[in-house]
Amino acid sequence: MIRRRQSMAAEGQVNAAFEPDVPETRQTTVTFTGLSAKALSAKPFTPLKKKSSLLSLWSNDSRDEKLKSLKQELEMDEHKLPLPTLFARLNTDPIMGVTHQQARDKLLKDGPNSLKPIEGEPEWKKFLGKLLGGFHILLWFGAILCLVAFFMEYTTSTEPSHDNMWLAIILVILVTGTSVFAYYQERKSTNIMDSFKGMIPQFAEVTREGQKMTVKVEDLVMGDLLDVKFGDRLPADMLILSCSSFKVDNSSLTGESEPQTRSPECTHNNPLETKNLAFFSSSAVEGVARGVVVRIGDKTVMGRIASLTSGVDSGPTPMAREIQEFIHLVSFIAIFTGVVIFSVAMVLGYSWINSLIFLIGIVMSYVPQGLVPTVAILLTLTAKRMAKRNCLVKNLEAVETLGSTSTICSDKTGTLTQNRMTVAHTWFDDTIRQMDTSESQTSDVLFDNSLPGWKILSRVAKLCSRAEFVAGQEDQPILKRDAKGDASEIAILKCVELVDGHVVEYRHEFPTVCEIPFNSTNKYQVSIHRIADNESSNYLLVMKGAAEKISALCSTILVDGDEIPLDDDWRKRIDAAYLKLGSLGERVIGFCDFLLPASDYPEGFQFNTENINFPLKNLRFVGLMSMIDPPRAAVPDAVRLCRSAGIRVVMVTGDHPITAKAIARSVGIISPGNETIEEIAERLKVPARDLDPKMAKAIVIHGADLNEFDQDQLDNVLRYYPEIVFARTSPQQKLIIVEGFQRLGSIVAVTGDGVNDSPALKRADIGTLDSFCKGKCVIGINTDSHLYTGIAMGITGSDVSKQAADMILLDDNFASIVTGVEQGRLVFDNLKKSIAYTMITKIPEAAAFVVFILADIPLMLGAIPILCIDLGSDLFPAITFAYERPENDIMECPPRNIYKDKLVGSKLLEIAFWQTGIIESFGCFFAMFVILGENGFLPYDLLGIRAQWDSKAINDLRDSYGQEWTYDARKELEKTCYAAYFANIVVQQWSSVLTRKTRRASTFQHGFANKLMNFALLFETCIASFFIYTPGLNTIIQLRPIRITWWLPSIPFSIVIFLHEEVRKWWIRRFPDGWCSREVYY
Repeated sequence: MIRRRQSMAAEGQVNAAFEPDVPETRQTTVTFTGLSAKALSAKPFTPLKKKSSLLSLWSNDSRDEKLKSLKQELEMDEHKLPLPTLFARLNTDPIMGVTHQQARDKLLKDGPNSLKPIEGEPEWKKFLGKLLGGFHILLWFGAILCLVAFFMEYTTSTEPSHDNMWLAIILVILVTGTSVFAYYQERKSTNIMDSFKGMIPQFAEVTREGQKMTVKVEDLVMGDLLDVKFGDRLPADMLILSCSSFKVDNSSLTGESEPQTRSPECTHNNPLETKNLAFFSSSAVEGVARGVVVRIGDKTVMGRIASLTSGVDSGPTPMAREIQEFIHLVSFIAIFTGVVIFSVAMVLGYSWINSLIFLIGIVMSYVPQGLVPTVAILLTLTAKRMAKRNCLVKNLEAVETLGSTSTICSDKTGTLTQNRMTVAHTWFDDTIRQMDTSESQTSDVLFDNSLPGWKILSRVAKLCSRAEFVAGQEDQPILKRDAKGDASEIAILKCVELVDGHVVEYRHEFPTVCEIPFNSTNKYQVSIHRIADNESSNYLLVMKGAAEKISALCSTILVDGDEIPLDDDWRKRIDAAYLKLGSLGERVIGFCDFLLPASDYPEGFQFNTENINFPLKNLRFVGLMSMIDPPRAAVPDAVRLCRSAGIRVVMVTGDHPITAKAIARSVGIISPGNETIEEIAERLKVPARDLDPKMAKAIVIHGADLNEFDQDQLDNVLRYYPEIVFARTSPQQKLIIVEGFQRLGSIVAVTGDGVNDSPALKRADIGTLDSFCKGKCVIGINTDSHLYTGIAMGITGSDVSKQAADMILLDDNFASIVTGVEQGRLVFDNLKKSIAYTMITKIPEAAAFVVFILADIPLMLGAIPILCIDLGSDLFPAITFAYERPENDIMECPPRNIYKDKLVGSKLLEIAFWQTGIIESFGCFFAMFVILGENGFLPYDLLGIRAQWDSKAINDLRDSYGQEWTYDARKELEKTCYAAYFANIVVQQWSSVLTRKTRRASTFQHGFANKLMNFALLFETCIASFFIYTPGLNTIIQLRPIRITWWLPSIPFSIVIFLHEEVRKWWIRRFPDGWCSREVYY
């Protein structure tokens, strides 16, 4: 058969006499002019001719030309060429294949059939980025200055101090340690090309020089004649030359749930739609085929997706960008203040070495050294908590970005749906009956299996099927059991097993004696079964197939147990039921049967399937079954929660528009009261082109129409329509849709489970992978100047999409995304509170140096104790904010505006620095003046004493009471002041940590349920005591033991801080739109 067809091709047969394809039913028939937002509301949309492609927007992109070409839609003409022309282009013979020499030459010319790896950034560069990024560059600068100051003092002084050297060493250790920690926490797998390589089979069956042989897949060349059978994974893109019942699983490429029939005929202009092409990485799920290899390696459809995925730049997340902005702001403040203090010190007569030390102190006081570990640990704890809720985070910053999501672009198959074909409706006795499609079979749908019409319909469904359950799983729930066969047949098998049960035993009662499998030409499947206890017939013929085909083969119909003629009226009723079920996006199959008369077909009759000797017409029509991949039970509630949270849910799928719209309606992506322009036109009985598109609030856009949109048109659609479904989209289009939302300022979450979703997942702010098939659900977060999120499912998700995504949903459930959004919003709130708490101490730390210089008094706090505060006493309380519960129902609030509601904004710094920070500074200085006063130095006598205090030559400095103090005694008192200053900061931070539990609610209303934070109050006190009272350690870190009473002077200030915050928050609650809310709510 194969040889005969190839001979015909060699004689000049064209490739299946391709004719221009009849366009698939579109859900949108108008395109849109590039209007501004103002013009959009000012005049109606008007149809227009095809404009420059949307992809033209990349013409000004700074990315390289290769990436721009990859974003273009796939262009292939091999499926449309006459076969002789194609064989001539590929330089191959349709019967013999290529010669061995030709294969070697092509291999040298085109390269191996493999995906070229794209080199990533070396790991040492990534670590170097951590080592020199953020605040670390300031700390390196400080360490260098410390070493410079130490060596200058070492060369000019007979008794140099080693404090600057120790400080430099500590800074180096600190920077290195936090860099290693950050690198370890944020390192994630990006071996995308390896995931694609895992989809390539190892060997292939080819024909060369007329001989069949097995070759390595890498050695395949264009023009090879390739044989593929059931269970194989295609090693290259090939054109089908001949096949038998050949079907492939294209779900990872196109999102279609059902296996797709392949045939030698060209049926569509679009290479992804035509039936005579099969693509690399697709799986053969039925039949056998022979084809010619037309593309290999990076030139295949999958190769283009691989290159596009690896070439897409994910960019920083919103939180990373905001932290970067925060770093720049604080660095500017630190350097500016330090330079000012350095200049003032020089003007006041300080030596340049001392002025340099002042500069180091200011920089040290402003830099939040504990920020990096605090943020990383807080995100890690949140990620672990999310993992318990089936959200596995790969990129820690994805946690917060998911909470910022304003738009979710969701794939359909396996994300919104169960990824299993299920019988949704039946039609018999002139009635459409609903079936239970829920995952747990616990819905309120009731079905009477005692009806005569059902008994006959289910008999045909049970017998006319090749699907069967895998043995050894009888104890499993029916829907969980594995089955062999076509997806539609498996759906029917599980349906009748659920309703009637004992299908296997039933089939044994009616053994099969003859069968004609389903094929795309006949569009039906027929089998003949032996029956007993029937005097008029020994055999039963059963048939199923396309509904219109089955009804055309029937002359009677079974209604309420009676067989009546199938007249025009009944044919119209069948067509009406078929169209109604089809409009729901369901695949409709018809069933019929016929009792073969015993007189014509006696016992032992030999049925012949080659020369048909049994009737295939004038059969009895018994009913219809319709199937769909049903939505997951939790998805409608999840979509509703997203709406209440101000999040827009958009479907982006490769499936048929009718199916996509039906699922979108069932899950709430298209609201019950909203209509598309086509539905409005149908209701009003007028052409859609005569209506203003603005009348519709929902739209279903076909991928072919999307190709005709330019950038402004797409932006207008995304801006105007609140409910959108994109159907028949390509991987390139999914990426463009995501970037379109980004241009409008949205943070976009992209969900998907297939290879075709991987470019969008990689590019998303959050990429989430669904986990239905072989892995776990992944969410990927990436951001650019505009933002979006990518989410992948992990059970069904492909390895490629898992690598591209940043978060994996372990249960493949769209509802888990809502949990992720809630946790993301919570972590943003808690992170903001934690940073607000951390930044408070920057002012009292800096104030010690500022007053030291300007008032010329002894230094109250050294640089090393500052590190003890930031990395010691403050670190654990800051981390406990990760366990703080939300103030209110955060899912009732709209997504935050990333351009206004910053993680660290001016209001947060204003409150932390100039309100709470100033109060803490007064509390610390009050405590210092009390301690120095008790030791003989009254406040007014300290002014201008610094030069004498720091002079090693003065060993008889008199205090306010005439006592003489040596240099060493003064320095011991100074380090005692360091300890007391440290201790009183901790005392005031008690109030700071409690009042930062909320941003609006009262601390008393919110409660003290965070037991870890309650413990943190004791913990930070113990840490401070450990630093102050541990012999030897306190000497190294420049602290001395202090009296218990010296912890107490700042308690009144701590109370003032608590009351100040409670009054501020009460005022915000009392006047939510007032001045206080606008100016001091962070």
